Amino acid sequence: MPTSNKRSGPAVSAVGLRKSYGDRTVLNGIDLTIPAGTVFALLGPNGAGKTTTVEILSTLVGADGGQAQIAGHDLATDPDGVRSAIGVTGQFAALDDMLTAEENLLLMADLLRLPRSRGRSRARELLQRFDIAEVAAKRAATFSGGMRRRLDLAMTLVGDPEVIFLDEPTTGLDPRSRRTMWDTVRGLVAGGTTVFLTTQYLEEADQLADRIAVLDGGRIVAEGTADELKSRIPGSHVRLRFAEPAAYDRACAAFPAASRDEENLALRIAGDAGLDALRTLIDRLDAAGVPAADFSVHTPDLDDVFLALTGTATGTAAVPAPRPSLAQETPR
Repeated sequence: MPTSNKRSGPAVSAVGLRKSYGDRTVLNGIDLTIPAGTVFALLGPNGAGKTTTVEILSTLVGADGGQAQIAGHDLATDPDGVRSAIGVTGQFAALDDMLTAEENLLLMADLLRLPRSRGRSRARELLQRFDIAEVAAKRAATFSGGMRRRLDLAMTLVGDPEVIFLDEPTTGLDPRSRRTMWDTVRGLVAGGTTVFLTTQYLEEADQLADRIAVLDGGRIVAEGTADELKSRIPGSHVRLRFAEPAAYDRACAAFPAASRDEENLALRIAGDAGLDALRTLIDRLDAAGVPAADFSVHTPDLDDVFLALTGTATGTAAVPAPRPSLAQETPR
């Protein structure tokens, strides 16, 4: 993903963030480092603390412990500096339905104390950028869900923030509107903006995020790229189907630990689905003189990661052991 960072160093850093409400611990000491000009996605089940994290980092609520810096501004000692550098889009569009799209943008410009001429030019620019210029004079109450979310994000950008917090920004949108929002996020990051994203849509994190953290039980239980997280979860396998019982029987002999589907004359061979392992598997089929009718590779997705790492009482779900290679074909 191309970037043009506005600053050097991390855009967001946090150490030991804690937050409790009464006797309920929501965040139990989380650490974050987010490079500028990237998309960072925070995943977790309902109640895991995603929104609380956004609220703390955007100065909406105070932390009980820990330290954080946003765009070089200390959260505790320079909250005004943090607010000047960020934009926040919540789960629900924060629009005035009685105002037009243009009036909503001008209102935000006034709240940010932009000069009048700058506010008007910024509003025109954002109306064009978000493809809502043709409805600039229409009231927000008449907009579809996708248009409301685009206008809401446009309002967040009036002040040209360095860091944008998007708290479940595509909730309730249809697939087309969701993909339009994804393209918008990619465009922001290409221009150097840092995006902190929370989402319930795992495909969204897979599509957009440079790095992903999984939050559960108030702790970060895993962090990495989407591919790195997927590689930690067992479930990769190759499915081979054979046209004739004789070929199926020879394959069973060649791969004795494979899971068998006699009704469909198919084998499921578990393990690492890397290219080297696949070449070895194909070589073994050739050596056994077994022609396969079809061949498919299955790998874990973020759904598998999410289910494996979340939902435990302590928030410290066990990470399975590394997968064996398909070439080894170790029984499981």
